[in-house]
Amino acid sequence: MKKFLLLTGGIIAACVALALIGPLAGLLFSGLLVALGMHFYIASKSTFGKIFWFTVGLIGVLSAVSNIPAMIGLAAIAMIYVIYKKWNGEDVKIPTIEGKKEEDPFTNFEKEWSNLTK
Repeated sequence: MKKFLLLTGGIIAACVALALIGPLAGLLFSGLLVALGMHFYIASKSTFGKIFWFTVGLIGVLSAVSNIPAMIGLAAIAMIYVIYKKWNGEDVKIPTIEGKKEEDPFTNFEKEWSNLTK
C-alpha cells in the first residue's frame, strides 16, 4: 500500500511539474536577468551603465514576481525528489542552518567575563 501511495503521489507531482514547465522556464529566465543585472551593475563604472543594468535587474525581478505559479512547480519537483528517496528506502535529510551555542561570540564573552571577575 505504501508503494502504491508513493507511486500515485509521484505521478500527480510529475503532472503538476509538467503542467507548470512554462512558468518554470520564465522563472529561470527571470533569475538569469536578475543575476546579469546584479553582476554587470557592480562591474559597471559609468552612470549610464549602472542605470541600464539596474533596469535590466528590475525587469527580471518584476518578471519573477509574475511567475509565482512556478513556485508550485518547484514544490512538485522537490516532492518528486522526496518520493524517489522514499521509494529507494533512503532517509530524506533537509539541510538546515543551526548555530552552535559554543560558537556564539556573546556566549563566549559571558563565559570569559565570568572567569575574569572571579
